[in-house]
Amino acid sequence: MTDLLSITPPEAQAIVAAWLTARGEPQYRLRQILPRLWQRPIAQWSDASDLPAPLRAALHAEFPLPRLILAARQLSTDGTEKFLWRLGDGEAIESVLIPEGKRRTLCISSQVGCALGCVFCATGQMGWRRNLTAAEIACQVREVEVQGLGARPTNVVFMGMGEPLLNWEAVDKALTLLNHPDGLAIGARHITVSTVGILPSLAALSRRPEQFRLALSLHAPTPHLRRELMPVEKKYALPDVLKALAAWRRRVTLEYVLIADRNDSLEAADALAKLAKPLAAHVNLIPLHPGGAPDLPPSPYARMLAFERRLKSHGVEAVLRRSRGLDISAACGQLRVELEGRPRRKVGAELHAHVD
Repeated sequence: MTDLLSITPPEAQAIVAAWLTARGEPQYRLRQILPRLWQRPIAQWSDASDLPAPLRAALHAEFPLPRLILAARQLSTDGTEKFLWRLGDGEAIESVLIPEGKRRTLCISSQVGCALGCVFCATGQMGWRRNLTAAEIACQVREVEVQGLGARPTNVVFMGMGEPLLNWEAVDKALTLLNHPDGLAIGARHITVSTVGILPSLAALSRRPEQFRLALSLHAPTPHLRRELMPVEKKYALPDVLKALAAWRRRVTLEYVLIADRNDSLEAADALAKLAKPLAAHVNLIPLHPGGAPDLPPSPYARMLAFERRLKSHGVEAVLRRSRGLDISAACGQLRVELEGRPRRKVGAELHAHVD
């Protein structure tokens, strides 16, 4: 059996074409079968009513379609939706759908849990369980359409559970599945990879020819403060990460969660401006979601506005984002923790295993 959702569309085409030839099927069947993977996705081959029943049964036997099971769904009054997906081994991951005008942005996960332990993130507190496969990553988008949860997302951001660049091999292939014209056909400029700055994989991402967007989870303007909030600073120092961003061919977004009395002073804004201006970076200021870190106080709204104004006074393009999903468990990892408790951390230093 072959999982056609785990390989690139050209690979799937070659395999299915050879299989059809071996069965003595007409080659026009290829044009009926392949779109059912990503372009006009189906839940199972029996749903492909334009194919004869014996062929549907043979496809199910040879190329079963793996599924993500929708274990929980929450809908916010602001339109934000949270999905908890059950995987084949019983693990669970989250996606968040954020509608805004004609844009439907799906925030997807790349790992079960996370090894990085950022103090403001519920996922980081649960620890790392395992990497997702390319199919498990891309099928978060596919399942929204297959399960009738609304139209296909127009934008995808790798900002869910996990650090994408610690799972680069699968994320690399998932990017192709999302972007390829015979895949989900989402434009590269509508796909954003968010990272804390895993340098080897960042270099690999920069070598891809597509114009995928990059967001750096910064959250502090100095190495000392960043180390307090994000332990990864010990391994990938801020000066080295900024140097890598300077070599990025396209515009970078800096993500900055505002935490009261930790990183929201005007002095911090001044220091952040000094980092952002040489990169011509856009700064996303993000209110701390209370569900992500209950022990940390969010910055007061007036202080967030003052922080934004201070950045703009330095000529930095900055936007204070509106909090979404405050009435649901929309913080990264929050829904899984609330429904299942904090899973026991997997033994082993996953961060070092993947980047040393």
